[in-house]
This record gives sequence, C-alpha cells and structure tokens, in this order.
Amino acid sequence: MKERILDVRGLTVGYGLGDDAVRAVRDVDLTLHKGEVLGLAGESGSGKSTLAYGMTRLLPPPGVVTGGEVIYHLEDGTSVDLLRLPDADLRRLRWSEIAIVFQGAINSLNPVQRISTQLIDVLKAHSPGTPHRARQDKARELLTLVGIATDRLHSYPHQLSGGMRQRVMIAMALALQPRVVIMDEPTTALDVVVQRQILRTLVDLRERLGFSVVFITHDLSLLVEFSDRIAIMYAGQVVEEAQSAELYRTPLHPYSDGLLRSFPALKGPRRDLAGIPGSPPDLRMMPSGCAFHPRCPRALDVCDSQTPALGQSRQNRSVACWLHPVAVP
Repeated sequence: MKERILDVRGLTVGYGLGDDAVRAVRDVDLTLHKGEVLGLAGESGSGKSTLAYGMTRLLPPPGVVTGGEVIYHLEDGTSVDLLRLPDADLRRLRWSEIAIVFQGAINSLNPVQRISTQLIDVLKAHSPGTPHRARQDKARELLTLVGIATDRLHSYPHQLSGGMRQRVMIAMALALQPRVVIMDEPTTALDVVVQRQILRTLVDLRERLGFSVVFITHDLSLLVEFSDRIAIMYAGQVVEEAQSAELYRTPLHPYSDGLLRSFPALKGPRRDLAGIPGSPPDLRMMPSGCAFHPRCPRALDVCDSQTPALGQSRQNRSVACWLHPVAVP
C-alpha cells in the first residue's frame, strides 16, 4: 500500500453566494500518494484550476469552498485539514510542504524585479533566519537545478525565453524542497519541443528529490507520458480515474475516449482524429442526469434522468458512467 500524502474528500467550490451561486467543482474525491504524479485533465472550464486553488485556499473572490476537506499527511504521522488550518499555520505550510507553479510564468513573475530578487524573496519570506549570502548561493543552486546558467540571475523576466521563465517558476516552487508540487498547466503557450524539455526536467527533478506532483493540463497526451495516474474532469466532477497506461489503452468513459481521439498517436496505424461534438455545459444551467449525455455518442435512456456515481467498475477502475455500472459507489 502506497503512503498517502494528500486526501481530497467531497470538495465543492462555488462562485457567488445564494441561489445564484455557480458550483464550479462538485463533490470531488482525490488521493495523492508519496512520490506519485497525479494528472488532472479536461477541457477548459472543467474545474481543474479551480480545484487546485480550492485545495490550497488560493481562490480569488468571489470563489469560495462550500464543502469537503483536504487532508495533508505530515512526515511525523499527524494530519491537518488545509481548509480549516489557521492562517499562520497555513503560511508555514505553504512552500515548505506544498508549492504551486502557476499558469503563465510571464504573468506570475514580477516584470520589474530581477530573477535573483524574486528567488531570494521566497527564501527570505519562508526562511527569515537565513543569511543573505546563503540565500544568494541557494538562488544560484536553484537555477542550476533546472538547467539555467547562473549568469541569468540578474536578468529580468522579459529577457528570458518562455521555457526559461517556466523553469524559473519551477525553481521557485522547489526552493524549500516541498513534498507536494501543484503544477497548473506549466507548459501552456510553449512549443512542443520546449514542452518536452520542461517535462524531462520535471521527471529528472522528481526522481532526484522525490516530491509528489499534481499536474493539471488540457493536453491528455502530456499526462499519458508523465503521470502515474490520471483523473478526468468534466463540468466540475471527476468522471474517470485510472493508471495512465490503462486509461490510454482502454478509456471507459466516452468523454475520456473523446479526449484521447483528439490528438494523433505517435505509433501504430494512422487514424482519423475526431473531436468531441458540442460544448461543455453552462454551469448555471446544468443538464439533468449525466452532465455529458447531451454530447455523448453512446448515451442511454437512463443518462438523461439519473446521475451516475463515481465508483469501482467491473474492470476495477473508477468511472462515473451508466455504460459501466459500479460495484461499490
């Protein structure tokens, strides 16, 4: 049995209050194990980033967590609920235990501060007793760790390429050697070659440092290469979860199958690419029954009226679909 490091149970996130509130994440359960890469995939608007920010209490207004718990298991054997942790304790936990790489490095880095200043600020804020010379040495070490020459320490963000800026964000996240790193679409807007370079860097760093990763992206092909397990989100819910190789070979949910068919295979015979018809539902007016049934090519009569539960199917996979009745809801 793998050691659990993070347990998300029944997490629900809404935007707004009262009857007009929109539930962007609905009753999500996830488990992250030590040293594991858990991928979160889905179309834009499926709730992936909202889930990550809800887990870490970084939701901007008017977002609010309305239910659930996020249990973090410390190395000493104790556990804490991140959603109910006092602000001072949460601040001590951030970056030292759980770090996040935000989407779009150009928007996350301060454009008028040098890279050295921004790296040192992280160390200063979370390790206030460290001497300035030690912080400078650590900043150089972090850049070397992600494959950037140390003479770039005095550069401004606009003087770096997109891939280098993303590496700086990864270096910043690893500054205090956290046990969990959440990556919110870290390769968005990068070309394919740079994407693969970033992924190789992440794989190497994970093997060397042993941290766990929650990797969020709309590009399922990246997750198949990089993740141990993949959770597919649609309309704020997890609709399938499986080992990455199993999901790639035999997707059970029609939505997972549609995502996989939307990018070309690197090996094997040629096949026609087929997108998913229609658009994701308006969260203010969710369809009855299964949220995916208006777009599903294999919908049954029951899909229109009853919502399937996420549970273990006959193939010992977690899936929320009436095509695969669950054995244990």
